[in-house]
Amino acid sequence: MERHNRFWRVALLALPLGVFGIFVIWPLLSSFYYSFTNWNGFNSDYDFVGFSNFAKIFTDSLFLNAAINTTIWMVAAILVPTVLGLLLALLLDSRVPGTRIFKTIFYLPICLSAVIVGQIWIWIYQPDWGLLNTLISSASGEKMRYAWLAKPDTALLSVIVAWSWQQTGLSMVIYLAGLTAISEDLLEVCEIEGASAWQRTLFVVLPLLTPSTVVVVALSVINSLKGFDILYIMTGGGPFNSSDTLAMHMYNESFRKYLMGYGSAISVVLFLIAVTIIGLYFRQLKKVDKIYG
Repeated sequence: MERHNRFWRVALLALPLGVFGIFVIWPLLSSFYYSFTNWNGFNSDYDFVGFSNFAKIFTDSLFLNAAINTTIWMVAAILVPTVLGLLLALLLDSRVPGTRIFKTIFYLPICLSAVIVGQIWIWIYQPDWGLLNTLISSASGEKMRYAWLAKPDTALLSVIVAWSWQQTGLSMVIYLAGLTAISEDLLEVCEIEGASAWQRTLFVVLPLLTPSTVVVVALSVINSLKGFDILYIMTGGGPFNSSDTLAMHMYNESFRKYLMGYGSAISVVLFLIAVTIIGLYFRQLKKVDKIYG
């Protein structure tokens, strides 16, 4: 009987593991291999160059620019959706009228693909008839034709706003789930003891939401590292590489300049960064489980 069950477990896992190996593990290992070559992505003739591609990374000004933009992107991706999601969750948990409708409205953007979100915000930022310039023109009385996505000073910030608009709903839902786990009796005791609403939120609710915050921050970091599609749709890394991130830089080097070996080296660095962050996340998660579990 045990042998029969083992056979079916192996049989059922064979197909998904095979698909995972072909479309995830094999490309991952291939990237590691090609990062040590000068392959251009087409020819079968290429040379093994050792760590030359990785050495080039440290002298590549575009890589440094992409690393700085990635840092800005990640910090904004953590802070903005986390803070806004927390504020929305606290507001909606206070039983304001129309809570269900507001929850649906705020959560809706996360159901959209990044391509659709990017296209929506391209329309909003459109210089001549976009919603943002129209609202500014109506408020100021002067015609506003600022090209938000075509200016180096505002391109990355504009994409961050669009990204945060989509991701805030996910953070809100996670915080709402955390708020439901907080005992009403505990909050009533705090109120009886004379604690104000602000004190209850600051000293009771927020500490108890630490597990939710860990999840929100981890998802924000992981999603931000994958944030390629919305950047590609809205700016393509421009203008003048002002919104270029590591993922975007990897794409440009690999598929626009046909430096597949160097692009693979960038992908390896990005992979190591992601693994490090995920490892730190699981380490922190264990600490949180010990405290709250």
